[in-house]
Amino acid sequence: MTTTVRSTAQQLVEHALATSTADDCIAIVRDVTSANLRWANNTLTTNGVMTEVSVTVVSFAAVDGGIATGSVSGSAATTDQVAALVTAADSAARAGSPAEDVGELIGDVTSSDWDTGPEHTDIGVYDAFAPALGEAFRQATAEDRLLYGFVNHEVATTYLGSSRGLRLRHVQPTGHYACTGKDTSLTRSAWTGGATRDFREVDAAAMAATVAQRLRWAERRIDLPAGRYDTILPPSSVADLMIDAYWNAGARVAHEGESVYSRRGGGTRIGDKVAAPGVNLFSDPAHPGLECAPFVIAGASDNTESVFDNGLPLERTDWIRDGLLTGLLQTRHSAGMTGQPVTPMIDNLVLEVGDGAGSMDDMIAGTQRGLLLTCLWYIREVDPQTMLLTGLTRDGVYVVEDGEIVGAANNFRWNESPIDLLNRFSGATESVPSFSREWGDDYFSRTATPALRIPDFNMSSVSQGV
Repeated sequence: MTTTVRSTAQQLVEHALATSTADDCIAIVRDVTSANLRWANNTLTTNGVMTEVSVTVVSFAAVDGGIATGSVSGSAATTDQVAALVTAADSAARAGSPAEDVGELIGDVTSSDWDTGPEHTDIGVYDAFAPALGEAFRQATAEDRLLYGFVNHEVATTYLGSSRGLRLRHVQPTGHYACTGKDTSLTRSAWTGGATRDFREVDAAAMAATVAQRLRWAERRIDLPAGRYDTILPPSSVADLMIDAYWNAGARVAHEGESVYSRRGGGTRIGDKVAAPGVNLFSDPAHPGLECAPFVIAGASDNTESVFDNGLPLERTDWIRDGLLTGLLQTRHSAGMTGQPVTPMIDNLVLEVGDGAGSMDDMIAGTQRGLLLTCLWYIREVDPQTMLLTGLTRDGVYVVEDGEIVGAANNFRWNESPIDLLNRFSGATESVPSFSREWGDDYFSRTATPALRIPDFNMSSVSQGV
């Protein structure tokens, strides 16, 4: 009988670097465990723990005219599996064209915990959450509500090594919860969700109570036409929009005149006013509760990331400061094009408004007539030059009259630019940890945003979506 011997993450990195015959090589190993629960109709339906080890090999080869790169990724737990990835990456590099983003590779930096093994999660992360969720099921059943939802907790340990001496390690816990409630006739629905690092602060009873309250708000239906409405965007909806503003802030695209951050006549709008005074948008790997990798980890190059930048240290970066555009997503290559500092992408985002105060409930109490827009859905870009986005509302558009929620409106299609909204808002709360329903599940869950009041949010047409 043949026994497969699993290698440590560090051994996989070292084997990749030793096996490569390219001029240079980078190996990225991610050891990920995740634990999840799923429920429907007030019953837990599935739960499980998954483990995956993935390896990305980036090879660099001298070719006519410069340096070419080849990047290959796959699941790998043995040195033989890694060797196959290395062979493919070396071949791709030697067959490639010269890379535009060539730069000197970072070398000779080692994390103090490089030799430490990966960290893991398990189903025990829900020891407090799961019993409270069971009680929420019983209460929902007694009160003729149905709960559907999903929670996931993941711990990813990343090891980044290079032939130039990089040996970096980072542990990233990531978690989120989402719950949708419906009445038993399936005519009303409501949603809530959030992000967490460890589920210690996640209150299943409070989650279910939020859904129950929103379903009660929807007992009265108020049909409204398309138009512009005084609209409150809660932190989750603001996160939806700000993530788009961030992801589309590539310096190269802006420099080439293709985005809302492009200056007429050429170049970028860095230094220009793009938002109201007091608006600050930034990323910080050390931001409390939103901690993320403090160095660049790039498995492939694109307009906002470069494999040549792997290992570059990251620090707080202001994208918008007091309403002025101060930074864009810059690789070392794009920074050379634009003449601006190197400001790589960071895996979190914070929006703060200088005079923001109070909570969303305070904002509702101060609204004479308007809408509370709890959930955006199916967001797509219409015009990159203005960053005009379109999308649908879902699971709760609530009508506010004289400081109280009086019912639920029909759904709409909306058209808005997040940059325009940062100029037009008429009120903001304090910033709090938030969770984007559109992007948080799979892509980007580390955000902190305020609620914003938009005096003329554009509901462009009535939608039949639910």
